[in-house]
Amino acid sequence: MSELSKLWDGPVTDNHFHLNRKGLFLEAARDFERFGGTDLVLVHCPDFASPPTSKKGHSDTYADTISMAEAVRKEVGLGVRVVLGPHPAAFAHQLDNAIQSENEQGIENAANNYRDSIDAALEFVHEGKAHAIGEVGRPHWPVSKQVWDMSNELLSETMHLASQEGITLQLHVEGELESTYSDLSQMAIKSGMDCKKIVRHYAPANIDAQITKGITPSVLIGKGAIEELMDNIAKSSHGFLLETDYMDDPKRPGAVLGPKTVPKRTKQLLELGVDEEILWKTHQDLPNLLYGDTVRA
Repeated sequence: MSELSKLWDGPVTDNHFHLNRKGLFLEAARDFERFGGTDLVLVHCPDFASPPTSKKGHSDTYADTISMAEAVRKEVGLGVRVVLGPHPAAFAHQLDNAIQSENEQGIENAANNYRDSIDAALEFVHEGKAHAIGEVGRPHWPVSKQVWDMSNELLSETMHLASQEGITLQLHVEGELESTYSDLSQMAIKSGMDCKKIVRHYAPANIDAQITKGITPSVLIGKGAIEELMDNIAKSSHGFLLETDYMDDPKRPGAVLGPKTVPKRTKQLLELGVDEEILWKTHQDLPNLLYGDTVRA
């Protein structure tokens, strides 16, 4: 019995978790489960050194993420939802390379490659093998105005598609607080998308509704986040999610946060007196609303 299960017999969901066959893979999922975790949102992680440049290439890499999810369900017994999409870093670097070389055809190819990756992800959503698109977004590092503008154009396009499909987007965006939430909410509304179905991955712990503007924050629950979350928990609009952004990178063990973190932080929240109703919303009700029911073997 985990320490958490002595206090809580409900679900524990990590909303943003990567796995790598060359990393800990199933052992990372087992660590999460041993400490009280029940459900993972497994987010596709591309090969940043050589990202796909064709729709088939995207489909093949997505299929591997789906296969890893199936292995976790069967071998570890966790519920797993899958999120597929073009990471903003992979796309933006392809675009930037084309711009730097003043290759107009390359710029168009990079944009179309992004669209192909979205289309490939959407096919898996239609098949019921994936449950949202992400992590998409825009550069969270300094880029040229052309890269920034085109990234925003494609993000707006993706929001419009998601609104038509009625699906959730997980976004990775820059770290600013109020300006970022305000900009994203305006983009979502203009695209016809329900702001609630925009999930801000790697979100700060300030979940005040006046800040988040209807966007769903997925809080990176590292050191110091608990205190800020507690200060703002009563000011949340429709709830929040918890995540580690665990990378499963053999070159950086434990990056960003380790697999045990969300169960341990859930235990801390309980000990600090957070109402169980809030934790049910965080770990089950809100994930169900955004992604549909969890999938088990």
